[in-house]
Parts: sequence; C-alpha cells; structure tokens
Amino acid sequence: MTSYIDFARQIRLRSLELCSAKKTSHLGGAFSVADILAVLYGGVLDISAADPRAVTRDRLFYSKGHACTALYATLEAQGFLSEIDLLEEFTKDGSYFTSHVNHNVNGIELSTGSLGHALGVGAGSALAGKRRGLDWNVFVILSDGELDEGSNWEAILFAAHHRLDNLVAIVDYNKIQSFGEVSQVMGLEPLTDKFKAFGWEVAEVDGHSTSELESVLQGLKRSRRGHPKCVVAHTVKGKGVSFMENSLMWHYRSPSVADLAAARVELERG
Repeated sequence: MTSYIDFARQIRLRSLELCSAKKTSHLGGAFSVADILAVLYGGVLDISAADPRAVTRDRLFYSKGHACTALYATLEAQGFLSEIDLLEEFTKDGSYFTSHVNHNVNGIELSTGSLGHALGVGAGSALAGKRRGLDWNVFVILSDGELDEGSNWEAILFAAHHRLDNLVAIVDYNKIQSFGEVSQVMGLEPLTDKFKAFGWEVAEVDGHSTSELESVLQGLKRSRRGHPKCVVAHTVKGKGVSFMENSLMWHYRSPSVADLAAARVELERG
C-alpha cells in the first residue's frame, strides 16, 4: 500500500501539473492540505470509489473549495475518477471539473468556493445521521481565513448545542489568507481556546506529520463524548517547495514552465 507520505507527494505533484497546465491558482493552499487529505482518504474515511453514495459512508465536506486541485488529485488517485482524463477535463468549458470543487464530480459532497458554508452543511449532515440512528462520521476541512465568516461560528454553536460527536472539523491553519497573514487580517488566536469555550473537543497537531494526523483523526472518529471535535492542523502554505513555502504570492500565482520544473525536482526528491 502506498504510504501516506508518498500519497501526499502524489497529490502535490498532480496539483502542480494541473495548475501549470491550466494556468490556475491556489497552489499554496493545495500543498498545505495534501497531508491531511492523504491520511483521510488513505486510512480514516469509510468511503469507497466502488460505492461512493453508500448511505452509511463517512462524509467529507471540503470547505476550502478554491484549493480544488488537491481534492481532485486525491479522488483521482483513489479511483473515483477512473473514466476521466483529469488533465483534459480540468477547467474545460462545460466540464464539471471547475476551479472550485463541484458536487457533480464523483466523490464530492458539496460545491464550495464561497467560504463559510460547508461547516453548517456538515453539521446538518451530522445531525441527520444522529436522528436516523446511522453511525456515519462527518469531516469538514476549513481554511483558516474563512473562520472570519460569521456563518462558521453559528455552525460551531449549533454543533455543540446538538452534541454532534460524529462531526470533526479540521482547520488547515497555514496562517496566510488571500490578502495577507491571518494574524494581521483578522487574528484568530487563541483559536483552540475559542473552540473549547464553544463546547468542542479540540486537538492541535502538526498538519504535515502523517503519523500524528492518523493517530488523532482515528481517535476522534471513534470518540463519542457528546462534543463535536476540532483538529487545529498547523500547516505551511506551499509545503514541499522551498520557493513557495509561506508565500502569499502562491495563493494566486500559477507556475511557469520554469517553476514547474524546479518544483517537481523538490517534490520528487522529498
């Protein structure tokens, strides 16, 4: 079986290729979330490409829909897109493979891009599971910048009130949002304490340690203590490529031919 580290490298390489070929952006955020996606789809989520709409499946709501290439690359690697030429279809006129994730793509639960919606939908899905007596788990991946949206805090209150302990929110905390550093645009700290004050069970992890991610996510998935759960995953924007790391520019820039070649060397070297 492919290791999580190799899987994450594959996600980054495919995201790089897609952004370069189609001159799209948000590569920095795709790289920061790659390890999280690798662990979720490589071992944590109870979901199968053979039956992606199974009633009892775990649900993943990918709120940071602008970093679509990472999720598309993940689904491709896991066999959800077996009949699709992703490189051909991505951003093609009329294609469902839009530059923000699209629910018409096999394996995607919700179209996202307008930030601040997926946590509320995820909380509703978790509540539905509870009321139907079904033991599915709901995971929501959030960007840090979108926590500026008030709708998320309504969902955070709602989830705690309804004791949704089948819900896990994962914050891809790479510290950079669209117009600058998170701490300068709208400070989130003390983020862990805020979630705890709202009645959530919280864990902080290195978002690039696949072993730590797996241990924490598996533990929270099994936990049923009457509280929704949050993982604050400390990550690096542009992780894996030295000239992209911690750089706001790579929120928007598409890689040139030279960028593609240099980044590929670094990623393949590990």
